[in-house]
Amino acid sequence: QVQLVESGGGLVQPGGSLRLSCAASGTIFSITSMGWYRQAPGQEREFIARVLSGGSTSYADSVKGRFTISRDNAKRTVYLQMNSLNPDDTAVYYCRLVDRGIQYWGKGTLVTVSS
Repeated sequence: QVQLVESGGGLVQPGGSLRLSCAASGTIFSITSMGWYRQAPGQEREFIARVLSGGSTSYADSVKGRFTISRDNAKRTVYLQMNSLNPDDTAVYYCRLVDRGIQYWGKGTLVTVSS
């Protein structure tokens, strides 16, 4: 069983920054990818960023240039550095891990951008 635990969410003012972390534990054979999604109230969950096993990254257009995904393989942790936050970034942020075609999700961490 794989567990994902997100942390780092909270309340931040517009223009501010936050760094999210997602730590994976349990029996993991081969991580295909780790990434971040978010879900705002009343909206569907959307893709934000992903890092593949080879290290390549991809981002949603809405966060390009503002968010940076990174990982620490030894710690089995993925990070999301979020800069220049605006109220549209308010959402629950979820971590996703894919291992041999099976996806796992964390329970999410709330990010609120408000003055």
